[in-house]
Amino acid sequence: MANSGQKVVLITGCSSGIGLRIAVTLAKDEKKRYHVIATMRDLKKKDKLVEAAGDAYGKTLTLLPLDVCSDESVKQCINNVKDRHIDILINNAGVGLLGPVESISIEEMKKVFETNFFGVVRMIKEVMPDMKKRRSGHIVVMSSVMGLQGVVFNDVYTASKFAMEGFCESMAVQLMKFNIRLSMIEPGPVHTEFETKMMEDVAKMEYPGADADTVRYFKDVYLPSSIDIFEAMGQTPDDIAKNLTNSLYTPIVALKYADETGGLSVNTFYNLLFNFGPLMHITMSILKCLTCSCLRRRTISPN
Repeated sequence: MANSGQKVVLITGCSSGIGLRIAVTLAKDEKKRYHVIATMRDLKKKDKLVEAAGDAYGKTLTLLPLDVCSDESVKQCINNVKDRHIDILINNAGVGLLGPVESISIEEMKKVFETNFFGVVRMIKEVMPDMKKRRSGHIVVMSSVMGLQGVVFNDVYTASKFAMEGFCESMAVQLMKFNIRLSMIEPGPVHTEFETKMMEDVAKMEYPGADADTVRYFKDVYLPSSIDIFEAMGQTPDDIAKNLTNSLYTPIVALKYADETGGLSVNTFYNLLFNFGPLMHITMSILKCLTCSCLRRRTISPN
């Protein structure tokens, strides 16, 4: 239970990765400004979070089960919060989907949208009325740079993030009238167990429905290039938890807005991937050396 003066922060998807680090960072705030309610679908997966939280667990950090894909689970979770009072909602839960679109079923695509888009919408719909009544609140949505710039072979994941960007841009205007802030965080590559496992899994999979050339481009061209980018430009979940933006990715996104036809970014990515693959590998290796963590790291106090 939050003490007087503490802000109640509810975070989705805290079993690992970014959600776990955000929860721990806020719960360990030296000024004890926050009471964190960390949520996850299966509380059996709480061990990593509990270990990372240390003495904060049971004091400034508590756990609740929550499945953002279930209307009933969302409502029950919020009802279990004292007076349904949530000052800050951080929507972090999400799933990825990678591979040739011909081999991905419509049902798999719907599952991505169910979590990444409708899961966030459910949470906002549930907490927004109480925030409006209080004329106070802050909603944070963990988006992605892929909500700004499409990335090859991430078609469906990118679409789910584009949808969320449009939803939040629209909602932000209305919420300002009620003194509610809406923020979006758009990280580039992030080193998490989830990303590592997904890369390993997709490399081994078969892709029925996709032609041989597309599968070869995916496995032999895209995946090695993607790994290079992650190693050179990837952040850690701690970086994101401290609200550290990735300035290295800014020029890539800027390509999209430098040419109103959209052709510049599409042609640039095409050439980097299919015509200058070896050059990109060398460039990423140099970039990794020039941008080591000691040069990029800065700590921002959570607010």
